Amino acid sequence: MPDAVPILERKDRRGTYNRNTPSYHAVALGPPEPPQEPIAFINRLTHTKGEFARQTFHLRPWQQRIVKQIFKKRRDGLRQYRTCLLMLPRKNGKTELAAAIALYGLLADGETGGEVYSAAADRDQAGLVFGVAAQMLRNDPQLSAACYIVESKKRIEHQASGSVYRAISAEAYSKHGFNASMVIYDELHAAPDRRLYDVLSTSMAARKQPLLLVISTAGYDRHSILWELYSHAKKVQEKPEIDPSFLPILYEAPEDADWTKRRVWQKANPALGDFRSLEEMQTMAARAKEIPAQENNFRRLYLNQWTEQASRWIQMPTWDACQTPRADLKGRRCYVGMDLSTTTDLTALVAVFPDETGFDVLAQFFVPAARIGERSRRDHVPYDEWTRHGVLNATPGAVVDYEAIRTVLQSWAAEFSLQMIGFDPWNATDLVTRLQQQDGLLCVSMRQGFASLSAPTKSLEQAILGHRLRHDGHPVLRWNVSNVAVEGDPAGNLKPSKTKSTERIDGVVALIMAVDLMNRQAKTTTPSYQMLVVG
Repeated sequence: MPDAVPILERKDRRGTYNRNTPSYHAVALGPPEPPQEPIAFINRLTHTKGEFARQTFHLRPWQQRIVKQIFKKRRDGLRQYRTCLLMLPRKNGKTELAAAIALYGLLADGETGGEVYSAAADRDQAGLVFGVAAQMLRNDPQLSAACYIVESKKRIEHQASGSVYRAISAEAYSKHGFNASMVIYDELHAAPDRRLYDVLSTSMAARKQPLLLVISTAGYDRHSILWELYSHAKKVQEKPEIDPSFLPILYEAPEDADWTKRRVWQKANPALGDFRSLEEMQTMAARAKEIPAQENNFRRLYLNQWTEQASRWIQMPTWDACQTPRADLKGRRCYVGMDLSTTTDLTALVAVFPDETGFDVLAQFFVPAARIGERSRRDHVPYDEWTRHGVLNATPGAVVDYEAIRTVLQSWAAEFSLQMIGFDPWNATDLVTRLQQQDGLLCVSMRQGFASLSAPTKSLEQAILGHRLRHDGHPVLRWNVSNVAVEGDPAGNLKPSKTKSTERIDGVVALIMAVDLMNRQAKTTTPSYQMLVVG
């Protein structure tokens, strides 16, 4: 046992640090108190809000199972699990449970000089768990007398053990030098990046039995730290032996479940019908059925189902229902959208072929070969597999070779009746000059604002919903569709948002431009577009 460690104890009633106060003095710490039983400790705490406010906890059986699992002991008496991913949908009491566990780490874990942190993406979220924990202490005179709460710094000190609890956020970047004994990361899906998580998780190496508890609802960013943990949790669920120190506790609806059914809600929400309102769940589900843009939010936040984006534009079953074998397109009239994006990432060509019942879609995608391995490893996007199957054109080098794009357009012009090519004028002048002057192809500059894209975006949406669009199931285009989030303006205009979408949507942007050309040409034989002026 190490020697007693001096700490500073304050008796200053003003609640501030004041080294000139006579009663501010050092005391010596003796050996740590033995740890208490977690469920008994938590059940002495009180609720802080709603109808149960100031009533003592009575952990439900499912909550007891969670706590027992988290604090399970090995044969040597130390904790079995060092990292736990607990995924609970909203309104299942996760904030109060997190605060209670944080207080256990501060007061009853038997740790001298413990450092307990509740972390979150921003200051407001980080303050939620702290606020509940502080109120729990205030509701218990005995525990309150043993602690010192510094509200302004979101800090609680336990004088007897020299332990401290702090709430911190990802907005504060200087977190190095910590020696955490317990970390509770709330709503990790909202973290702007992984820096705070990495700093806190690596700060626990000096502790004998540290605990990193992540409590979150599902997200939609498949390249986030939460998705990384969730993917690992699913593997550990199947084979616990691959990581005996990792505990997955996942309350979620199956991916293919009918999200409108009560039995599905019950599977993901253990408190449903108890302190989690069934009426509110029914209201939000009914609203999500009436407003498609809210479906993803309901599935993510209320059922813990991962979605491709925050508010999906097109439901993937609807897109998949438009798949048909590719028609014979030879000699047919077509319109092409070209989204060059950046030279270091995905570039898309999409052609539409109208007929009396709708239109067929043909897509080609290009990526620099030097980026394929990096993207496949880093972002878990199967660029390498798509390249092997011939659905993605890899051009040599670190940037897209625009001559490869030109070659495809030349072949389309020879095989089809190519009417015109729509393009975003950004970064396109050189290629478009060659297409017009050397290949004789008509190129039309199309701006990317609401005024230009709203009408064709809505037209495309209606074509998909009405099954007037026909595609051959191109996997890269399908991936682009699954990534799309749209944004609107006060006038009700819509357009795809590259900033709000989770990944590449270049194929969808190219498709929208092609649809716009097709629609306008159907109304007039003289397109009212700005032609690119070349020298």
